[in-house]
Amino acid sequence: MIQCKRAYEKANAEDGVRVLVDRLWPRNRPKDALAIAEWLPQVAPSHELRKTFKAGAVSFAEFSAAYRRELAARPEHWWKLVDVARGGTLTLVYAARSTVENNAVVLAQWLEDEVEKRAEGSSPVCYLDEFPER
Repeated sequence: MIQCKRAYEKANAEDGVRVLVDRLWPRNRPKDALAIAEWLPQVAPSHELRKTFKAGAVSFAEFSAAYRRELAARPEHWWKLVDVARGGTLTLVYAARSTVENNAVVLAQWLEDEVEKRAEGSSPVCYLDEFPER
């Protein structure tokens, strides 16, 4: 299971493995207060993309698409997170104010897709119902 949690919320046992996925350290948060297993600034959006989104120059949809392209280009930065998510709960920690429009949400969706691709026993989708009868 993959979940997202603000860096300003308290950690708890249900969080599993907590990983900070922002390029910058959260303001006014001492390192021990985050209770993170790891900080992966390289998995965060590029400085340019982050600044463009924060300034409001691109929509969240445009930001998401651009960030997904960056993730696709750098799989070595997020591969191990797929294994963590397959083994238990992974909590992506972020500092953004919005709980629905931030890089952690996009990354969580990306990782969930990757976990699903690697799932055992998955089968192709059946599209039989979409074709008219002959």
